[in-house]
Order: sequence, then C-alpha cells, then structure tokens
Amino acid sequence: MTKPPKSSPAQSNALHDHQPGAGNAGYETRAGSGGETHQDAATGAPADGYLTDNFGHRLADNQNSLKAGARGPALLEDFILREKIFHFDHERIPERIVHARGSGAHGVFEVTRAIPELTKAGLFQEKGKTCPVFVRFSTVAGGAGSVDTPRDVRGFAVKFYTDEGNWDLVGNNIPVFFIQDAIKFPDLIHSVKMEADRGYPQAASAHDTFWDFVGLMPESMHMIMWAMSDRAIPRTLRTMEGFGVHTFRLVDAKGKGRFVKFHWKPVQGLESLIWDEAVKIAGADPDFHRRDLYEAIDSGAYPAWELGVQVFDEEWAAKQPYDVLDATKLVPEEDVPVEIVGRMTLNRNVDNFFAETEQVAFLPTNILPGIDFSNDPLLQGRLFSYLDTQKSRLGTTNFHQIPINAPKCPFHNMQRDGLMQTLVPTGRANYEPNSLNEAGEASGPRADPDSGFTSFRENGERNDPTEKLRVRPELFADHYSQAALFFHSQTESEQAHIASALVFELSKVSLEHIRKRVLSRLRNVDEELASRVAKGLAMDLPEKAPAARAVTAMKPSDALSIQKQARKTFEGRKVGILFADGSDKAAIDTLKKDIEGAGGSVFLVAPKVGGIAVKGGTLKADGQLDGSPSIMFDAVASVLMPEAAAELARQGAAVQWFMDAYGHCKTIAHCPGTQVILDKAGVEKDDGVVPNEDLIKVGPVRHFAREPKVRALA
Repeated sequence: MTKPPKSSPAQSNALHDHQPGAGNAGYETRAGSGGETHQDAATGAPADGYLTDNFGHRLADNQNSLKAGARGPALLEDFILREKIFHFDHERIPERIVHARGSGAHGVFEVTRAIPELTKAGLFQEKGKTCPVFVRFSTVAGGAGSVDTPRDVRGFAVKFYTDEGNWDLVGNNIPVFFIQDAIKFPDLIHSVKMEADRGYPQAASAHDTFWDFVGLMPESMHMIMWAMSDRAIPRTLRTMEGFGVHTFRLVDAKGKGRFVKFHWKPVQGLESLIWDEAVKIAGADPDFHRRDLYEAIDSGAYPAWELGVQVFDEEWAAKQPYDVLDATKLVPEEDVPVEIVGRMTLNRNVDNFFAETEQVAFLPTNILPGIDFSNDPLLQGRLFSYLDTQKSRLGTTNFHQIPINAPKCPFHNMQRDGLMQTLVPTGRANYEPNSLNEAGEASGPRADPDSGFTSFRENGERNDPTEKLRVRPELFADHYSQAALFFHSQTESEQAHIASALVFELSKVSLEHIRKRVLSRLRNVDEELASRVAKGLAMDLPEKAPAARAVTAMKPSDALSIQKQARKTFEGRKVGILFADGSDKAAIDTLKKDIEGAGGSVFLVAPKVGGIAVKGGTLKADGQLDGSPSIMFDAVASVLMPEAAAELARQGAAVQWFMDAYGHCKTIAHCPGTQVILDKAGVEKDDGVVPNEDLIKVGPVRHFAREPKVRALA
C-alpha cells in the first residue's frame, strides 16, 4: 500500500505556506557572548529559512531580550520579547467539557454500494465515489491530559468533506447511551467527572457521585452493561466499532423517509484489553492508544472500517417492544441486518495536533440533503449543544473557517464579520432578498429549493403540528392592512411626518428601481401617501405592487397616535427660562415657582453662567446661552428688560434660541421686552406663543398647527 505524503495540495490551506517551522534550510551555529547557542540562517537561504515575528519582520537574535546594558533591566520597547511571551500566554484554549482526550487522523471514505433508493445524498449515489474524512477518537470523562485506557465510552466522530458540504457523524463505540433526554446530560457529566469538592478521581467512573446518579436513573442500566463490559476497554482505537447511537432518517429523491442506524465495523476486527492490562498500560504508557494509531498509520498499516446501515420503516418500528427514538435502546442486528455501504481508511496522520485534532469542531447539525434527524430527545439536545460549545471553546463564530473545519466544497452565504474573520467578502450584498443585480452589481448567492436541504415531512399536511415545515401561515400574507391601520390612525400632522420621512429616506437611495418598488408597495397602504411621496421625489407613480392577500379596512385606533394621546402636563418636563442683566428676579422666581408647582423643572439660561446682576439681587444661570439651545427644553420662557433684549437681538444664539423653539412647535412664553427678539426670529403669535402668565394654562405641548408655517412637508 502506497503511503501518502505528509501533506498534499488538496489537503493544504491558504495559511499552510506561512506556518512557523515550514523552512528546512541549513543554518550556521555560533556561540554568543554568554556562551548561548545561536543558529543563524545560512547565506542564500530561501525565504522560509529566515526566522520572523508574526508580522514578517526578520529576527537577528532569538536568544536574548533587549536590555539597558548587558546586566540592566529588560526594555518595554522589545516588541520581539513581548510578542513571543504574549503569544505563549494565550496558546491554550478551553478543553472540551467532554471528550477532551482525543486522537485524530485523516483518511478517505469510499462508497462500496450506491443506495439512491434509500437516500438522495450525493455521496451515496454512485459506487466508488470518494471523499476526504477526518476522524477523532476520544475518551469521555477524563481531561485532555488523562490516560488513554480508562474504563470509559470512546467517542468516534467522523467528518466527511463531501461535494454537498460537511457531514459529521458524531458517535461512540457503544450503540446506546446513559440517558434518554438531553436535559439530563449536564447531570450525567457532573456525576462522572471529578467530584466537585475534592477534584478527583480523574478519568474514572468508580466513585460515589456517578454510581449515585446511576442508581437513581434506571434508564442507565443498559449502558452500564456495555460500560462494564470489555467494550469500554478496547485494545486499540483500530479494533473497536463505532455507532451513530441515535436513530436518523434517510430520505430519497421522492421525499420518502426511512429510519436508519449507522455502524462502523473495524476491518481489523474487534479486540479489547483485560482490565489488569488497562490499569498497567495506564502507568506504563498513558498515550498507548494515541501512539498505536499514529505508528500504525506512519508505518502504512492503515486502519479501516466499513460503514453499515440498519434501515427500517416506521411501520416496523411501531411493532417493536421498544421505541427506536430511545437512545438507551438498540436495534438487534438479527432483526435488521447491517448492510455495508462504504469503507473508511485512515491513511495520514495530522501535521499539527493542536491545529487539527484540538481545533476540529464536530456538529451533529452538519448533515446532507437526504439525511435527516429523528425526534430522539437526546439527539435534539445535542443539535443545540455542539454549536454552542464550539463557539465557547474556539472563541469565535467563525470557527468554520479554521482549515480542519472548513468544507472542501465552495460555501457562500450572507454571514459576515465576527471575531477572527479571515474571509474578505466584496460588494455590498450581505443580505437577501436583494435586487442589486438590477443595477449591475453582484447580488450574492440564493437558496436552491430543488437540491438544497429540506427537512423530512411525514404526511405532507401543512397544518399538522407534528410536521416540520419552513412555511408561514396564510394570514401572515396580509402585509398591508395593519400598515394602513397605523397610517390612518395618525393625525394630519403625523401623516405628513411619515410622508416627509419617506421622502427624505428614499431621496438618499441612489438606485431608482428601489425607489419605484417602495412606491409600488406604498400604494397598498394608502394611495394619497404614495402620491405625496412620489411628488416629493419628483417621480411618476408606478403600478401598484400585487398584494399576496387583499387589504382589509380596519377602524382607526387613537392608541396608535402620539399626538392624540399627548398630555398637557408639566410632570417630567423641563422649561428653559432666558434672562440677562437687569431681569426682574421676582418675575423669574414667580415663573419658576409656578412651573415647579405644576411638577416641572426649570433650567435658567443667560449669556453668562456666573452671577448675573438682576433687579432684586444676583442670579446664577444653570447654563450659558450658546451651550443651552432651546432644543434641550420642552418649552421656553423669557424674562428680559428691553435694553438687554435689544442687545440679545444682535446675537445669533438668542435669535436662534427662539427661532428653533418656534420651528419645533414648542410653547414660547415671554415678557413684553422679548418682542424685539421674537420679531427678528420670525415668531408669529399663535396659541403657543403666550405671555409668561399663561404658560401654565397652555402647557409644554407641541403646537403642530404652526408647522405648515415653518417647514415644507410632503
């Protein structure tokens, strides 16, 4: 059998050529001033023969930190030292909560029997079809540094890199499990792990908490039989079976589904240890299984397994004395023989244990069109847990971009950004649906209802609550009735605001076809609204967009309008009072007392914030006029002497103060002396421009009847 190279082009990745240690050039050895060994790149060495930092800067010395003198302190500017220590400090990632101790290898899977009559999965349509795989074997209870030979379940996880995406068959070397429902998984693992108060035993189930849990969980008894058998102490990883554990489904091209159990049958045969051997091996060689797998592959004795399936229909399953959706039960092979459909051969060791075996992320949700889930409650919990834990362990939602996890087939979607993003998407199509192609832009990928993944449907009844469907109820198709309800419930002023907001927003849209499409939708909400917006955009009104469901006229609701619910109250409202030199302090105090008595608060504004000389004493302002615009207040008032008002009328800030209050439809209370500023600000008398003594009666409300005078609305 020909041994493959350590790395082949098909198995390399974009970063591989830049990995540390890639160089194999010669070097020259010399001694430093302290007798330390320096290995310098040989003259004329290739680029990868030169040691650099992570940003490509060549290093002249990798033995000494930068110091102030030969015996002085290390310097903070030594970026080489800082980067090296920084990276070292962060080299470890959280180990897996379970299956932390693992060994991995690359290989190839070949279909030995096509089964298109059972599944539409592309992988199984043709005999002889192959795909790369990565396998990770593991113990369950122990940590990453525990021994290889405890009495324990072994994880048997296979990642198939198929033409249709990754398929992860995440199983064990035992076909059943301890529990029936995923809600008990945390309790199971807590019980079998090191006891919480004492931190031991490691990688062992022979202790109080585990057996306490088992004794109270009768569903565990079947698994206990397996765990106490020689199945839990395999001779090697090469001589154990693998099982998918759960019942899955195979779905054919016509949509017919059948239940399936997956099996891995070792070509090397089944073999186990004797318990005394397992104990002694743990002391003599804690890495026994990992070493055996590595050396077997390295020597060309490639381990292989046959993939088998047990296929049965729901009618057969319903007649059995057990539930096939129960993960604590198996389907006897005498009742449903295992049919061999493929062969997996592991023929290449990992190039880097951390980059591949540790960073590989298996997801039971990685399945292919033609393979589907069952309602096994343990499986359903795993479908959530694995994705969640990979994000936690690998630190980024982009863990699928790590080379060992990335599919070999192209993948395209609208998911963007996130920590450690390595892809560089182009264009602005990061959402769909979109119509950017109508403007000649790339619009991105789209769904494929014919060959894309679809969940199995049992009876095809749309409204059957047991059916898994990606559909919406028919009434969801009414998209316009309540949009019209909202618009028709607004006051004229509020409707004008909506129309004007639409004009503003759409005026910023550079693509005309988008503006037209929105206008066509607006016609289903209100024809007048659509016309007003079209006029504001200087566009012709397009044809009305077809409505998926007829618009229903609904009675307007005052509860949907802000203006119809406005309260004339000072509670929680703030009034800004403008004063200046010579203002009447008594008048200010009276105004302030009235406002605060009504539940409001007062903010005193003046040209200066220090003590202002006013009639009746000195008064400090809360804010300077330039920094306290009227937009900060719910209403404004003024107490000014004619001389001070005339001076303020020459200041833009004072004129703008009243101009903004008027333009924003706020109540303006004023003294006679302020009139000169009001005139200059274009403030006309109306129900909201009143003498100071009428402020409490009018209240801090908006006066929208004024709005047509101060701005053009759609």
